[in-house]
Amino acid sequence: MAANISLQSSSIRDVTKMERIGAHSHIHGLGLDSNLEPRANSQGMIGQGKARKAAGVILKMVQEGRIAGRAILMAGPPSTGKTALAMGMAQSLGSDVPFVMLTASEVFSLEMSKTESLTQAFRRSIGVRIKEETELIEGEVVEIQVDRSITGATKTGRLTLKTTDMETVYDLGSKMIDQLQKEKVLAGDVVSIDKASGRISKLGRSFGRAKDYDAMGADTRFVACPDGELQTRKEVVHTVSLHEIDVINSRTQGFLALFAGDTGEIKPELRDQINTKVAEWREEDKAEIVPGVLFIDEVHMLDIECFSFLNRAMENELAPLVVMASNRGITRIRGTKYKSPHGIPADLLDRMLIIATKKYEEDEIKEIVKIRAEEEDVKLSEESLDLLSTMGIQTSLRYSLNLIAPSNLIAQRRKSNIVENQDVKLAYKYFCDVDRSATYAKETSGMMFGETEIDDQPLQNNGNIQSNGNGNGNGMQIDGQ
Repeated sequence: MAANISLQSSSIRDVTKMERIGAHSHIHGLGLDSNLEPRANSQGMIGQGKARKAAGVILKMVQEGRIAGRAILMAGPPSTGKTALAMGMAQSLGSDVPFVMLTASEVFSLEMSKTESLTQAFRRSIGVRIKEETELIEGEVVEIQVDRSITGATKTGRLTLKTTDMETVYDLGSKMIDQLQKEKVLAGDVVSIDKASGRISKLGRSFGRAKDYDAMGADTRFVACPDGELQTRKEVVHTVSLHEIDVINSRTQGFLALFAGDTGEIKPELRDQINTKVAEWREEDKAEIVPGVLFIDEVHMLDIECFSFLNRAMENELAPLVVMASNRGITRIRGTKYKSPHGIPADLLDRMLIIATKKYEEDEIKEIVKIRAEEEDVKLSEESLDLLSTMGIQTSLRYSLNLIAPSNLIAQRRKSNIVENQDVKLAYKYFCDVDRSATYAKETSGMMFGETEIDDQPLQNNGNIQSNGNGNGNGMQIDGQ
C-alpha cells in the first residue's frame, strides 16, 4: 500500500539557486523550549507567547495521541499570526504525523459534495503506521564478478558478501547486476538487499577500507562491517493516510488516481470495510493509528451544513485534531440569519478550546520585518527598518512586509544593495494601504461603476452603526438592537 518515491532533479543550477519564498517560509517551529516556555525569538516565531504556549500544550497532546477528535479555534484580528502558529505546529509535528491545510472556501469549489470533501480532508489527516517484517541480506561486498556472453545479451555474475562471522557467495541475474551498477556498488561497500523486492541499498563504506587510496567525496559515509548472520529479519514501517488507502481500493488505477487528484466520491461502504480491516490490523499489532491535524483556515466561510457535519464527524472514533482559524467577530453564520461569535454555531463553539491571538507590539513588528527581510535576502538600513516598523503599526503588518520586495527593487535601480529610507518612501507612494484606498474610494464616490447596492431586507436598528476604523470591514458593530 505504500511506496517509497524519490524525486531527483534533472538539472542542477550552480550559479543561481531558484527558491520560492512564501509568506510563512521563515517559520520552522513554535519556538518553545523543553518546558514549553516560549523563547523571545526562535524558529521564526516572534511574540504571541501565550498563544504559542497553548499551541505547544496541544502539540504535546497530539504527539501522545490524547486529543484526537477535539477542536481548537485560533481567533484574533488579521495579521496576528494565526496561520503562522499552524505552520509552526506542522513543522514541529514532523513528517510522520499527517498535517492537512484546508481553506474553508475550497470545500465549495471541489467537484463533489461538501460533506464528501470534508470527509476526504478528515481521512487525509489520519495516518496508519503499517509494520511489515522483511528478510534482508546485509554485509560488506568482498568481490563482484560479472560474466558476459559472447553476444553480450545475457549477463551472469557472483557477489561475495561477508560479515564479521561469515562469508557467502551469491549468484546474480541480469536485473541484480543492473541494480549494482546503478547504485555504483564497489568492493568495500556495505549493502542491504531486500529479498522480497530485490532492491539494493548502499549503507556506506566499510571502516576496513577507510585507508584505501581511492578518490572519495566529502559526503562518503563510513560504517562498521555487520556482525552475525548475513540474512536477518527486520521490521519495516510505512505510514500512509486513510484517504490514500480509500483511493487505492476504490479505483482500478489507485496510485494514478492519487497523483492525478481525480479521486471522485468514495462510497461509505468501502470506507466501512477499510475501517474494519484497519481495526483488525490494530488488534494483530500490524498497524497503529496516527491521528494528525486538520487545519481549516477562514472557518467562518463554512455554512451551517458543514458545521453540522463537523459536529458529528468529530465524535467519530477515527477523527483527527481539527484546528480552525477565524478573524471575524460577531458575524452571521453562513446559511442562516443568526449571528454568532466568529460565525460559528454556539454548539460547535462549546466543543472547542479557543486560543486568542493579539496585536503585535512595536518591537515585535520590528523583529518580524527584520526576519522577513533576511528570508527574502534584502539588506535594510537601520532607518528603513524603523520606517517599515512604524508603517506596520500605523497601517498593517502585512502591508509593511509587502513593501520589502518593491523597496529592494527600487534600491537596485539606483545601483544600491542596501534599502534606504527614500526607497521605502517611494514604494509607499506607489502602493496604497487600506486606509488610503478607502479615502480614495470616498473621494471618487459616484465615479466608479457598480457602487449602488440593492438590499432586499434593509437593516432595522434603533442605534448607530460604528466602524472600528481598521479599514478591513470586519469591525462593524451594531448597538441598541
